[in-house]
Amino acid sequence: MYQQISLRTRANLTFSYIVVSLIIATMDDLYFKDWENLQRVAVAALTSFIILFIFIRIAGKRTMSKFNAFDFVVTVTLGSTLSWMIIAQISIAEGALASAIIIALQYVLAKTVKASKSIEKIVNSSPIVVFYDGKYIPKAMEDEYLTYSEVRYAIRKEGYGNIEEIKAVIMEPNGDMTVIPKQSGSTYSAMEDVDVIRNYNATDS
Repeated sequence: MYQQISLRTRANLTFSYIVVSLIIATMDDLYFKDWENLQRVAVAALTSFIILFIFIRIAGKRTMSKFNAFDFVVTVTLGSTLSWMIIAQISIAEGALASAIIIALQYVLAKTVKASKSIEKIVNSSPIVVFYDGKYIPKAMEDEYLTYSEVRYAIRKEGYGNIEEIKAVIMEPNGDMTVIPKQSGSTYSAMEDVDVIRNYNATDS
């Protein structure tokens, strides 16, 4: 389940992955190996920083503000590549090339998703209704690995004490749960892209 994550947190996550990988791989020479190795690590770290900065700038605020499935893959792959480069598992040139390819794929896919609804459905999962009109939808909850208590928690978190006040609870593509309260006369137009029916049987549990 992918939760909301800030730009700074995502960058810190990638760098933390790099640092941990570096420490594990250099346990035999933990304190000092030689000056040449220190110089290489310094150059690789600087290159990694520049690559990550370029990635953040190209990806854009919209892409970086949430953690969807593709973002998760890109972050782990990029972090692994940069860590390999720092610990000399691959050359700096190889690491830079691999990182450039990852960044390019991220950019191209983001543009493609924006231009094509069908591609967007493949890359990004659809929002799923797990609670509707006072009733839980067990099959949808099972598909999303949600418990009743988690749905109730999402409702309480929004400040509601009664489920009768809620029109719907939606599991968003990034893993957030959106709570829609009942509103007299509302057409709930924000739910137009949400498949409410899905042939699921509802329950009051």
